[in-house]
Amino acid sequence: MNEAVLAAIVSYGPSVLALITFLSCLALPVPSSLAMLGAGAFAASGDLNLFEIVLAALMGAVLGDQTGYALGKRLGGPLLRAAKTPARARLLAKARRLIGQWGGVGVFFSRWLASPLGPYVNLLAPVGGLPWWKFTVWGVMGKVVWVAVYVGLGWAFASSFSLVADISSTVSGLVAALAVMTAAGAWLWHGARQRLPKLKSRPISRT
Repeated sequence: MNEAVLAAIVSYGPSVLALITFLSCLALPVPSSLAMLGAGAFAASGDLNLFEIVLAALMGAVLGDQTGYALGKRLGGPLLRAAKTPARARLLAKARRLIGQWGGVGVFFSRWLASPLGPYVNLLAPVGGLPWWKFTVWGVMGKVVWVAVYVGLGWAFASSFSLVADISSTVSGLVAALAVMTAAGAWLWHGARQRLPKLKSRPISRT
């Protein structure tokens, strides 16, 4: 599949890249990171225009986020209840904690730092009461970072494309896990601080 995606990007250019980033924001299993790395490498070799692929990747990603938010606003409850698989349920739980703890900042980091959570954050944002304007502002800023990092890496290290693709895949997974652990730790710490005054106010029973 990866070879077919890269071949399609060379043949059809920015339009395919825009479609891939759009679909990735709807939790569909497409290799968006690899596609952006490849497009950046093709731009470095002169096969594609760098400005056009950056714009296409960004437009597709932003439209995907907006579509996910609209779906969450209309069908958020049924979509969440339809998450039957344990893996998807865990992602939804992590996304819920990220939004609850960080709000718009959580949306920003879910665009690039914890990108596997991004599509689920899109669905949960309206359910959690995050206004559209705040979601859009933080989301666009995050997508700019996401696109710039992957296209930039592909462009800068075009001669070592395979190595960069392998490293970026591993690192992105580790960074996402670290971000989730950090958010969960902050959530637990916040909950502990709220419970602490209640514990202090309880009278000490003496036997």
